[in-house]
Amino acid sequence: MTRDAIAQDASFAMATVSERPVARPTPPAPSPKVVPAPAVAPTWNTRDLGLRLGVDVVSAASAGALTCPLITIIDRAIIEKASKGFPIRQTITNCLKSMIAKPTGFFFSTPFLLIYTLYTSTYLTANAIDTVTSTLRNQSYSTVTPGPAKFISTTAVNMAICVYKDARFAKIFGASPPPTQSSPQPKAHSTPSISRTSLRPPMPLQPIAAPTIPKVSYSLFCLRDSVTIFASFNVPALIAPSIPDFIASTPSMKAATAQFACPALMQFFSTPMHLLGLDLYNRQPPGGLPWTDRVARIRRDYISSSFARMGKIVPAYGVGGVVNVRMRATLMERLEKKIE
Repeated sequence: MTRDAIAQDASFAMATVSERPVARPTPPAPSPKVVPAPAVAPTWNTRDLGLRLGVDVVSAASAGALTCPLITIIDRAIIEKASKGFPIRQTITNCLKSMIAKPTGFFFSTPFLLIYTLYTSTYLTANAIDTVTSTLRNQSYSTVTPGPAKFISTTAVNMAICVYKDARFAKIFGASPPPTQSSPQPKAHSTPSISRTSLRPPMPLQPIAAPTIPKVSYSLFCLRDSVTIFASFNVPALIAPSIPDFIASTPSMKAATAQFACPALMQFFSTPMHLLGLDLYNRQPPGGLPWTDRVARIRRDYISSSFARMGKIVPAYGVGGVVNVRMRATLMERLEKKIE
């Protein structure tokens, strides 16, 4: 190849390279600006809060007035059965006759006022928790919540009053301590050597002080109330949707069925706690009692006391719970419609 040919090829290659476009770097795409979301102020449903709390009070007081007379009678019958051995049916019959014959004395008596305060306060606490929850969460007036706040609050209120009530009932209707025997006085003889002390009248019999309630009994009463409250206010709302349709076809029927069944069935579990707490108070011999004797006493009273407590709990948390919940829901719905 000649020099001219090589020079022509080199010049052609340089011209070809010079004609190619030069790649320029592309500028980076601008990053999108992050705009912060506007802060949403929490809204509380505080409308008619005073009227809603008034509905809570009226519903709780009405449910308590409807159920507490029967609860008072059954509670007395259970305690007298455990402490004195009285038949439950006999005590219930006598108390019903006394309530009809002397209603004022019954409704203003200490046992009834204790029972009415206990259950009305429990209903009211549950209602107030529902109202506070619906206010903070901006929900409808008739909202019912089964959360832990309701369980803790209702258990604390119920337990505090119920333990005091049980202590008073055990002292009022429990076993009475036998009176002390006075020392025999020497007989007076018609002799001139009789001292003045021998002629003094015998001292009257003095009753023994009532025994104190053991701390174990208080603990058993607290545990009994905790499981009963949990089965009455929290469990029904959780299991009501799971009830089969052939048992209850509508949501309201399922809620009512759960409200009646849960606290009643729980009495098979809580009645031994109740009987043991009462027995520890009623029988306190100096040397103590073996546990076999206490178990035998619990077995003796278990069946009758379980069904009697069902007869007490069903009005308290079944009938009373349904009346309280439905009355509150009805009044709250009317209040909402009135506002709209």
